[in-house]
Amino acid sequence: MSQWRAMLNRRDFARLCSIAAAGTATVFAASADPKTTARAERPVIKPKRLSTGDTVGLVLPATAAFQADEISFAKEQLEAIGFHVELGKHVYDKWGYFAGHDRDRADDINRMFADDRIAGVVCFTGGWGSPRVLPFLDFDLIGRKPKVIIGYSDVTALINPIYQRTGLVTFHGPVGESMFEPYTLENFRRVVMTPQPAGLLQPPPKKTNELVDRINRIIKVSPGKASGRLVGGNLTMVTSLMGTPYEIDTTGAILFLEDIHEELYRIDRMLTQLALGGKFDSAAGVVFGRCTDCKYSGPTFSLEEILDDRFGSLRKPMISGLSFGHLEQKLTMPIGVMATLDGDAGTLTLDEAAVV
Repeated sequence: MSQWRAMLNRRDFARLCSIAAAGTATVFAASADPKTTARAERPVIKPKRLSTGDTVGLVLPATAAFQADEISFAKEQLEAIGFHVELGKHVYDKWGYFAGHDRDRADDINRMFADDRIAGVVCFTGGWGSPRVLPFLDFDLIGRKPKVIIGYSDVTALINPIYQRTGLVTFHGPVGESMFEPYTLENFRRVVMTPQPAGLLQPPPKKTNELVDRINRIIKVSPGKASGRLVGGNLTMVTSLMGTPYEIDTTGAILFLEDIHEELYRIDRMLTQLALGGKFDSAAGVVFGRCTDCKYSGPTFSLEEILDDRFGSLRKPMISGLSFGHLEQKLTMPIGVMATLDGDAGTLTLDEAAVV
């Protein structure tokens, strides 16, 4: 993903500079566009909770499945939870590394929202391609027929714009091919299938052969306490939407971020881009989950040092180490729900139900 992003930056740098030089008239025109209105002006819509026996739609908004049995596995997993599963029309399509053409992948999502038989939409996986379907999503339809939509990684680029354009609470959580081990499944049910606040988001239990948990540790980066609506997800995808009509709005929000397979200097680079864009100044607080399998070579800052350098002086709460994103044991994070971040206690609490 990083190589593609670097190629894009080099190729499009001159074009982006010329667009930026077009003048303030263009900027004001864009800000007046109702499609780019910040979500803060829209009422929050909570979808109906998923229940055993409901039918959920399985869609592939990004990368194609490598083989058909992977889709069968995802379908069987969702059935084991208690759902009936409707496959998107284009789930077996392939176009290069995508699961079909952009319009077709978007059409599967639109169809699932339009179909009253479907109670929720589960993305099969991430990979790359979700931002390409954004121009073809029917946001008006999604707002009129709200329902659960869940995914993570590349799907970050779907669930945040849907929330901002419609007010619909969306879910950063397991995809169809995820391992729904007990911690993941319990939190999925607490957030998506229960119409009460999930409350304190606890780390996974430590291993029985450990005196002290080595992996699921919460690091307190900056003290303080703040409340706001959750937004965020994969750092690479949040950064990739900067400068587009789908750029994340962090005003008064608790911003949560995570990533995978990125060298630490790239994490620093992306955090710097968000900082220069004012995304941390406008946020109420920040949670960084993990940087899974983030290797490094040569002299480098540690991730802890990078986070302390970027957030330690902001005078707003910030913690890291919470279990969401590219991990086998993952939380379901409802985008658009009020949460409280306590930097002194190292906790994040969901203050309201995400579903009705």
